[in-house]
Amino acid sequence: MTTVARQKTPEPGPEASGSSKARPAGRRARSRPPGEPRAVGWLYVLPALAVYGAFLLWPLVRGAQFSLYHWDGIGQATWAGLSNYTATWTDPTLRGAFGHLLVLIVFYAILPCCIAFVLVAIMSRTKIRGLTFFRTVLFMPQVIAMVAVAVAWQWVYSANGPVNTVLGWLHALGLPDWRHGWLGDFTFALPAIGLVGTWVEIGLALVLFLAGVQKIPRELYEAARIDGAGAIREFFTVTLPGLRRELSVALTLTTIMAVRNFDLIYMATAGGPGDSTKVPAYEVYNRTFNTGEVGLGCAIGVTLAVLAFAITAGIGRVVEGKGE
Repeated sequence: MTTVARQKTPEPGPEASGSSKARPAGRRARSRPPGEPRAVGWLYVLPALAVYGAFLLWPLVRGAQFSLYHWDGIGQATWAGLSNYTATWTDPTLRGAFGHLLVLIVFYAILPCCIAFVLVAIMSRTKIRGLTFFRTVLFMPQVIAMVAVAVAWQWVYSANGPVNTVLGWLHALGLPDWRHGWLGDFTFALPAIGLVGTWVEIGLALVLFLAGVQKIPRELYEAARIDGAGAIREFFTVTLPGLRRELSVALTLTTIMAVRNFDLIYMATAGGPGDSTKVPAYEVYNRTFNTGEVGLGCAIGVTLAVLAFAITAGIGRVVEGKGE
């Protein structure tokens, strides 16, 4: 009997003993993400990276190289070192251009977001008929070429345009005469250009905020109203915290539009009158093609790119609270 029992109890063979050791390897294999190896993913993005590198990164690198030389674009280039970058901040005209950029950021980014917030706060408390129509109308300037916008607003600001016509009617009623040659006035030309940017960017900010409001739970608004919160308190306690990411995106996009503002300035004022509406993006063109200072123009462009990156990174860190 003992012999039979011993024969019926098989001893573990090498396959059985090896199976227990193979389990951890199987678990590691199952822990990998399904699909092809991750290196294959680079093949899908390689065409886009090639286009991006050829038409953006390579010109940026070449521009940074040219910024270290004095060159008129035709003759022999001479080494300049960092003198072009020094001129960017020591030249009064260029320093004023960067100051004008900060003013335009207020009109292009801050003011449209504030107006859009007011509109969204009103829409979140009341039901408005035809909301899709108004949203489309406000967003329409985003799809119009900026050259067409510049030509249209030149007429709006002209001596016989709608702005001066309305101001003339108000003057006839006894109010002071506020009519100006808006785009030819040293004081009002830059704010006039800025208001055009405000008109263009309100629709973008409004669409982003309306999309964000729809993701905020309605229970939060109901709870705030039950607690007796008014419109202002409801906005700061419910709407604004719920739109932090949308606000970051809106400020980033509108700030970039202000930084790269060239076509509107070129068509409407050409930097005038005098230097009152010159901005860095216009100076890149002016110094490179009009005055033959290719190295200085490239230095302005590189400085502008670094400034835009710093501003947008700061917006994301401050608005979304990154790094806290």
